[in-house]
Amino acid sequence: MVQTGLHHVTAFSGPALRNLDFHTRILGLRLVKKTVNFDDPGTYHLYYGDAAGRPGTILTFFPIEHAAPGRIGVGETQETAFRVPRASIGWWTHRLIEKGVAHEPLVQVFGEPTLRFRDPDGMMLALVGVDMGAEGGDAGGWASSEVPAEHAVRGLHGVTLLLDKAEPTAAILTEVLGLGEVAREGNLIRFAGSAAIGGLVTLRAVGGFLRGRPGAGSVHHIAFRAADDAAQAAMGERLTARGLHVTEQRDRQYFRSIYFREPGGVLFEIATDAPGFAVDEPVEALGSALKLPAGLEPHRAEIEAVLPKVA
Repeated sequence: MVQTGLHHVTAFSGPALRNLDFHTRILGLRLVKKTVNFDDPGTYHLYYGDAAGRPGTILTFFPIEHAAPGRIGVGETQETAFRVPRASIGWWTHRLIEKGVAHEPLVQVFGEPTLRFRDPDGMMLALVGVDMGAEGGDAGGWASSEVPAEHAVRGLHGVTLLLDKAEPTAAILTEVLGLGEVAREGNLIRFAGSAAIGGLVTLRAVGGFLRGRPGAGSVHHIAFRAADDAAQAAMGERLTARGLHVTEQRDRQYFRSIYFREPGGVLFEIATDAPGFAVDEPVEALGSALKLPAGLEPHRAEIEAVLPKVA
């Protein structure tokens, strides 16, 4: 079955070591790939996910040591949410309190308990309690030294986009990316793909609100899944037919990507599921070494000399 939904979310952060500590130690995510920004190899590109680094579980960062803070606004991702077992929400509430992570009161969103908080750079995150099913969405939780497997994050739940108008973006989600509208609540419209993890995109239309400003704590882009190159090309053709500019395909080592800015201003990527994060290191060793694409390998020594030291 073709899986439709999110492939990954990519954001900016401040210092790399602080980012790594929060997402691996506090949230218990696995560092599945330590590489560099291929367009700026003096900057890390850190990928966090589940035990196998499956599409739909991945949150990535470009850490910039002295990055100015971003500002959430129209044309931005307002919130990135993770799935946890519904019975674990209480455990996570106590953990955030214990670790000194400020959080908002628990609320129900579309009938799901939702615990909102921010990472050290101000990125809005949420843990959403869901009933774990047998369709593959309960597999792959990463048991870290501080977060036991029974409470582990089970991948992305979805994202919430802040928009001036919802309709133009909704058309892209439903007519190009394979999602369908499933619910409305207040000014929120929720769309779902077929994937058990990372399947949800929620649109929040707010009229003439301030536009967002990129910086630490802001999301650079969100990526949607394509089964293969042919499926990706077909989506690109549908976008071009709508008058949207689509980039050429770019090889990101672990997937192949095209990019476009959807009508609401959010940068979207379409990424292939293949070849995956085990293409250059075995699954059991994911994230343990700095990985560089072949074109940058001759420059490893100078790249390593300018990157800050992380685990």
